[in-house]
Amino acid sequence: MSNKLFVGGLSWDTNDVGLKEAFASFGTVHEAKVILDRETGRSRGFGFVTLNDVAEAEAATAAMDGTMLDGRTIRVNAAQERSRGPRRDNNRGGGGGGGGYRGDRW
Repeated sequence: MSNKLFVGGLSWDTNDVGLKEAFASFGTVHEAKVILDRETGRSRGFGFVTLNDVAEAEAATAAMDGTMLDGRTIRVNAAQERSRGPRRDNNRGGGGGGGGYRGDRW
């Protein structure tokens, strides 16, 4: 397990400070970040909390998963590392009909 936690189901009223305060009793919180929508600036309903070490993260997960924060039941689990590979966006680039050279046509 990592010392970085994913926290889902957040209220739109939860901010970075409130998220940090909710997890502070489990150890040193290095970062607490509520993810915001780029266009509206409103919470996307999830965030990340980074604690000092794995033991603190495990204790926080066990205690906080399924509890209420700002009127909402939150989900807490270990954050998954994002893939650093190329984006696979089906709406852009690559192949498709038309254009290009085909050896069987003149």
